[in-house]
Amino acid sequence: MTLTSCEIRKRFLDFFASKGHTVVASDSVVPKDDPTVLFTTAGMQQFKRQFLGYIGGYTRAASSQKCLRTDDLDKVGKTDFHHTFFEMLGNFSFGDYFKKDAICWAWEFLTKELKIPAGKLRVSVYTEDDEAAQIWLKDIKVDPKKLVRLGDKSNFWPAEAREKGPNGPCGPCSEIFYDYGVNPKCTNKKCDPDCDCGRFSEIWNLVFTQFNRQEGGVLEPLPNKNIDTGMGLERLVAVVQGKKSNYETDLFASITEDIKKNVRNELSKEQYHVIADHVRAIVFAINDGVIPSNKERGAVVKKLIYETTDIALRYGNTGQASIYKFVDSVINIMHKPYPELLTNRERIVTVIKDCEKAYVELLNVEIPKLEGKIKDIKSFLLSDDLKIRKYGELAFLFRDTHGLPLDAIRDAFAAMKIVPSVRDSIFEIYNAQMEKQKAQSRSASKMAGDVFTGTEIDVDIPKTKFEGYEHTYSSGRILRLFIDDQNVKEVSKGDQVKMVLDKTPFYAEAGGQIGDTGYIVGKNGKIRVEDTQKFNDVYIHRGVVEEGLLRVDDLVETVVDAERRQAIMRHHTATHLLQAALREVLGKHVQQQGSLVAGDRLRFDFSHPKAISKEEIKRIEDRVNEHVAAGIPVQKEVLSIEEAKKKGALAFFAEKYGDKVRVVSIGDVSKEFCGGTHLNNTGEIGTFKIASEGAVAQGIRRLEAKTGKAAELFIKEKESMERANAQLAKAKQLEAGQEKARCKTIIQSLGPEVQSSPEIAGTKIFNKVINDVKVDTLKSISDFVKQAAKSSAVILGSQTNGTATIVVAVTDDLVRRGISARDIVKEIAPLIEGSGGGTPQMAQAGSKRVGKIEEAVQRAGKLIVELLQNKYNFKSP
Repeated sequence: MTLTSCEIRKRFLDFFASKGHTVVASDSVVPKDDPTVLFTTAGMQQFKRQFLGYIGGYTRAASSQKCLRTDDLDKVGKTDFHHTFFEMLGNFSFGDYFKKDAICWAWEFLTKELKIPAGKLRVSVYTEDDEAAQIWLKDIKVDPKKLVRLGDKSNFWPAEAREKGPNGPCGPCSEIFYDYGVNPKCTNKKCDPDCDCGRFSEIWNLVFTQFNRQEGGVLEPLPNKNIDTGMGLERLVAVVQGKKSNYETDLFASITEDIKKNVRNELSKEQYHVIADHVRAIVFAINDGVIPSNKERGAVVKKLIYETTDIALRYGNTGQASIYKFVDSVINIMHKPYPELLTNRERIVTVIKDCEKAYVELLNVEIPKLEGKIKDIKSFLLSDDLKIRKYGELAFLFRDTHGLPLDAIRDAFAAMKIVPSVRDSIFEIYNAQMEKQKAQSRSASKMAGDVFTGTEIDVDIPKTKFEGYEHTYSSGRILRLFIDDQNVKEVSKGDQVKMVLDKTPFYAEAGGQIGDTGYIVGKNGKIRVEDTQKFNDVYIHRGVVEEGLLRVDDLVETVVDAERRQAIMRHHTATHLLQAALREVLGKHVQQQGSLVAGDRLRFDFSHPKAISKEEIKRIEDRVNEHVAAGIPVQKEVLSIEEAKKKGALAFFAEKYGDKVRVVSIGDVSKEFCGGTHLNNTGEIGTFKIASEGAVAQGIRRLEAKTGKAAELFIKEKESMERANAQLAKAKQLEAGQEKARCKTIIQSLGPEVQSSPEIAGTKIFNKVINDVKVDTLKSISDFVKQAAKSSAVILGSQTNGTATIVVAVTDDLVRRGISARDIVKEIAPLIEGSGGGTPQMAQAGSKRVGKIEEAVQRAGKLIVELLQNKYNFKSP
């Protein structure tokens, strides 16, 4: 009987558990405490600390890791095995076993446990790795004809690291391939696993991390050699289930069937595959807390939703949002290993549906804009080459900034009758712009696609002991000092430094709570700590040496700014009360999506589909203040993760928790996983006041609030501002009344002038400068003139408080004859060194140059006369 994907995943983990490996749950696709990458891209990423030498409770690990990569987006759907989201099976050794065990166990699992025929497998080794080659040939007894040696690009990690870097841990690879048989279309006479014809599918990559690359490409042996393996579950399932394409396996088949039912029109195979692939990536990204937006991770998810929706709209037969309907297919397949998908289903569906609706609206707005820009460029008197360049830049702009899919942009150029040969040249420019942007993104990334950057803190530093839950002052010993990330032995007055201690009361930024500040004082010097961060549980105190000097191994006193810490704790405990109130008032669908806990405010992002009403905000605020007034004790305890979940503690979406977790409980009101610092009683919060509410992304709202003295000050300032605004409104109302009365008086006095103004071919031409009136008064006067004469052109100017204003208005009959107020304003605005705009019926210009307003008004009148004369061949007497 054919194994299912769930059975294959379980067999892998069970197999390596039997070999002494600790099975570690998948990390989130959003890597915790690692700003160098957008997504988790490899199984070894969550073991970064162990690979750097910080060995914890185990030296062998195995996992099935959720991964999301965007490097191969252009290949998704075109090949049978490239994906955006995938699972990476991996076994890891941190200074424990090495090549022989890694190779032997990989072969045993594939050929014995999964019973894949050995004759269908090929292997590769690094060209200089004789040790690995001998293990394959002598221990595994692989046919020499089925072993191939490959170079730096294919069989060294990171690829080509010897020549191009980066510096840091690296080593040769050995890969295992499945041979699907000769591809009749392949023209490579020496077709081997390095050929890209599709005959060979890479199943498993065994990385032997044995070197530390130094400047100049020097490879120094590492004292502790590591094993890092990765095997794509999707590719392995295809082999075991006898499928050539990953999309034919049980991981995708039902999703594709669901697409066929809902999209209705027949799509191409590539389009089916793209939708199926992208939906999986979208579901898992949103499940792990990513929300579609215009930045970083959110931008990636938004792009995937837009691309997928575009295919369904363009080539399907839906005419409306439909991608959200495929969420259940993904969950049905994946909920056993990832049960949280069931819990988050409603939120995932809502976020996708809202984003799809936004895309439909985007098309309705942006496509006409794009077509208008194309039309403008067509009308420019430019060379063909320059036009093509501008078209290409326009295509890139609407793809990169406005978010339109490439197919929609191509269609817009076709609709505007840009010939195919020109379109090809346009998208060559577009592709060049896109490659330039990708190169800039890669160079700006510290990670550059790899897991180590070569700038990590050295591996010998032990974890920092945190004493800040109990104290705001302590003592410790200096372990490391850094200036500009360079390890130094001493620092002196004026130096910007980073300091690592053996223990500290300073809280390092985490979970939304900002890092502590304060002082570190030694016998011979003092540092003002401006921020505290942490890397792999090593606390880094950043600051300035204010006095004397300090050296490594000095004993120091550590003093946290206690008043600031207390303010932060007020906001943190209030944040927990706020989430409880939100869930009570708005519903249990509310889930935290991000937060900031500072000394002067708190910010809380949460899932909710619409704006919060004033009545709801008041209920939320009142509920929090009730809990504050009740003086509820705040309990902190460390529990096993199973016990914490049984007690109903809420977990933050982006966190990965260990076996033991810290739980903060506030009576029966709130119970959350939290590593932050908190008050002992809610009564210490003082006043709680919501300062603002708004949207930050589709389906995500943001509240900002203040507590204690900050809240009291905010309330006073708000009341003062409201009084000032009321007075200002009253003054404006009085001024408006006076302006209205003046306008009425002016209009009454202008009757004779309007009647006596000249006519050209039945059109009244009225121009006048009326000083010290506002633009609205000028518009009202122009409306009066237009009502008095069925066909008229009005040009009015005014100098008010050193500002020149011109208003031009024409009746609809003149607009139909091609005379536009907007065109007139554009013509005369340069006379006053100003700018302007408006509609064909009415437009205005403004400037600080008041000296030429009479000239500009007269010029506008003459221009209209000339237009009328040219139109009717009429000469005025």
